[in-house]
Amino acid sequence: MIVEHLSLVDFRNYAEAEVELGPGPNVFVGRNGQGKTNLAEAIGFFATLGSHRVSSDAPMVRDGAEAAIIRARLAHGDRRVQLEAQVNRQGSNKARVNGAPVKPAELPRYAQVVLFAPEDLQIVRGDPSARRRFADQLLVQRAPRMAGVIADYDRVLKQRTALLKSARARGIRGDALSTLEVWDDKLIALGTQLIAGRLALAGDLAAPLAAAYTAIAGADHDPQIEWALSVAGADTGEDDAVASSTQAATLETTQDASTSRIAELFRQALAAKRTAELDRGLTLVGPHRDDLLLRIRGLPVKGYASHGESWSVALSLRLASAELLRADSRLGDPVLILDDVFAELDADRRARLAQLAGDYEQVVVTAAVEGDVPDALRARMVRVEAGRILDRDGASDV
Repeated sequence: MIVEHLSLVDFRNYAEAEVELGPGPNVFVGRNGQGKTNLAEAIGFFATLGSHRVSSDAPMVRDGAEAAIIRARLAHGDRRVQLEAQVNRQGSNKARVNGAPVKPAELPRYAQVVLFAPEDLQIVRGDPSARRRFADQLLVQRAPRMAGVIADYDRVLKQRTALLKSARARGIRGDALSTLEVWDDKLIALGTQLIAGRLALAGDLAAPLAAAYTAIAGADHDPQIEWALSVAGADTGEDDAVASSTQAATLETTQDASTSRIAELFRQALAAKRTAELDRGLTLVGPHRDDLLLRIRGLPVKGYASHGESWSVALSLRLASAELLRADSRLGDPVLILDDVFAELDADRRARLAQLAGDYEQVVVTAAVEGDVPDALRARMVRVEAGRILDRDGASDV
């Protein structure tokens, strides 16, 4: 897949912008705060329906405007597809494919993008929510129907938690709250699908993650990935600090972790936590409280890995994601975006990353300093200043 043209209206600091892109490397160069990352963010929006920098849509709309428009012309071989997203400051967003209105959830079917940014360091060093978000975004890109499962699970979770809070306020305990069983059934049905999908994803990521880490770091530190499941008794430390790996309960990422087994564990865990849930007014087990465990050399990345090792693991997760999408997609390679990455890497890792990235149909790189970008990726330069596109096609510094 290749993004041939990007058009923005009232997006971030752009009143209007038109950008031509080509196959191979495309580099957006500009000082910090000029808008180069905004271009990468706009491309990524079509794949994830969100931002890698903020959790809500409003910050993506230019000050003084009520909506932003993002348009992109994509090439899938000889086929061309025109995507359009209207990002509203308030209310639901809108979308079009080739001029015809569609639900925004349809856009990721046409666009596959893997974006790596400095914020991704939080995947390996931050709270479990960052790792769950990473996994779920990739899950949706591989199987778009999972977007509905995740949305439905979140809705049921909120309603069930609201019921628990109401029961706590009214002093209701134990079997007196019979309606909770109805929400248990819904939570288990949806949560089991999500857990099973995440387990399969971790299994699929294991080999490409190990290969990418070795290629980037130049060392085999035996990176490992698995889920700590609250339904299996894991204490992920969601309320306080993240628990250590010794407190994690996992299931095999094979057929042993069948949906029937997951559902059985889920129901048992809810029953065991019923009193605690009523006391606290919270849903204490389910995929919303799971954690994706990452290890190198047998130790958790969080708390044990060096800064360079943490960067290598985070970057390897994205590269492994790109390999999965490439392997099972009919759209061709995903667009690989490297947002302000090279300034954080030493010369050896820069060269290794450039070699890996150069194998993709299209790569988008952002950099504050042109010299940070390896020569192999400087085929096409786009200079950005204060929300304006100044020059293109390999222009030199001006």
